[in-house]
Amino acid sequence: QVQLVESGGGLVQAGGSLRLSCAASGRTFNNYAMGWFRQAPGKERDVVAVTSWSGLTTYYAGSVKGRFTMSRDNAKNMVFLEMSSLKPEDTAVYYCATRWGWGTSHSEYDYWGQGTQVTVSS
Repeated sequence: QVQLVESGGGLVQAGGSLRLSCAASGRTFNNYAMGWFRQAPGKERDVVAVTSWSGLTTYYAGSVKGRFTMSRDNAKNMVFLEMSSLKPEDTAVYYCATRWGWGTSHSEYDYWGQGTQVTVSS
């Protein structure tokens, strides 16, 4: 049974930084893409970043490119999202997700964590 557990969310002032972590367990994640998604109140869930199993390919949403960095540690089955220059519009629940292969749409992902709240104050 796949489990994804996010941590690291919190309240931060605009311009600040946060690091999110996601611990994955329950299977071998070879050839599984890992993604970070976010959902603000009243809005759809959107992709933030996706990385391939190898870590060689990473996709970033335009709104976070240059500010967020995604990485993964396959030996520990963990993924991370380093967020800097945070803006109030980054406020959302952030979710970790995984699927076999590759995809950048939330509808393509099979397994989800419970989410962690990120709030950026102005």
